[in-house]
Amino acid sequence: MHKSNETILEVNLSKLESNFNYLKSKLNSSTEIIAVIKAFAYGHGDVMIAKKLESLGVKKFWMADFEEGISLRRNGINSEIIIANPGTKSFEDIIENNLEVVIHNLRLLKFYGSKKINTSIHVKFNTGMNRYGFDREEMEEVITFLKENSQLKVKSVCTHLSSADDLSKANITKKQISLFEEISNSFEEKLNLNVKKHLLNSNGLLHFPNKQFDYVRLGISLFGSFKNENLHQVSELKSVISQNRNIKKGSSVGYSAEFIAPKNMNISVVPVGYADGFNRRLGSGVGSVFVNNVECPIIGKICMDSFIIDTSNTNCKEGDEVEIFGENNSILKLAEKINTIPYEIYSTLNRRIKRVYIDN
Repeated sequence: MHKSNETILEVNLSKLESNFNYLKSKLNSSTEIIAVIKAFAYGHGDVMIAKKLESLGVKKFWMADFEEGISLRRNGINSEIIIANPGTKSFEDIIENNLEVVIHNLRLLKFYGSKKINTSIHVKFNTGMNRYGFDREEMEEVITFLKENSQLKVKSVCTHLSSADDLSKANITKKQISLFEEISNSFEEKLNLNVKKHLLNSNGLLHFPNKQFDYVRLGISLFGSFKNENLHQVSELKSVISQNRNIKKGSSVGYSAEFIAPKNMNISVVPVGYADGFNRRLGSGVGSVFVNNVECPIIGKICMDSFIIDTSNTNCKEGDEVEIFGENNSILKLAEKINTIPYEIYSTLNRRIKRVYIDN
């Protein structure tokens, strides 16, 4: 436990390196990794994660917005930084910090073209996700505009797979891949330019490794929150017991008297709540934590800054460590209990939780 903080997210950079090396071993010699570390590196702390990955040879990072990119620049990251949602108001900051942008609609394309400033861009096409990206029918207009605005330097063309995580929907993914191949080849030919291509995310690489193209965009797999025995969860969320209490049968616990003790019990308070990003749906017996390697169910409603657990089956004292997720309680298991994904649990962890890094 960190000497000053009772609640910490412990991030093991050696496990991150192991995951990176395993994923890299799956790549063709000509394929590079774009590390996706948006949303504060999925809650793990983007600066430290970027520094570790850059030391391992990563040359490209994928961020959601310009402020994330600026933060990396200000903390000494020299690699290429790609901003997925650049908008228009951030133009000056993007240029000043040598950031690259994903252009996904005509409004953005014409805005960046109107500035007449050399800008590195990545052109995104919609192949079925129907979120961001040019439709195939817009290609001619995009090509014409790019030919007339040579200051827009096309670094790559890309798309996003909607269902690569679900092999029962493999036909959807295959259709997207086929359409991307058609679009990107035509785009390259009509632009008369050799253009780098990428569409595979973490699930895409592991499920469709024969379609790597020039880059793969890897995020959640780097953090090991994946059903793959070769990937290891890099982080553990730990806290402490801040108060123990013996209660009698029939006593109520927490807001709305949600829990009524069926017997005499020992209960304990953990100083982590929904303000820390600990999902309220894990309350009322849905979620559990580990104390002294004993599973302890969460009882009652989760509060803003704390939750309460049943510690009747373990001999614990105030100050004892509580594993919220880690070796005993994987992030995958936690996510499954509330029918969500690790991404949500990670990315909603409040930054008031101290991140502590180990690398050995």
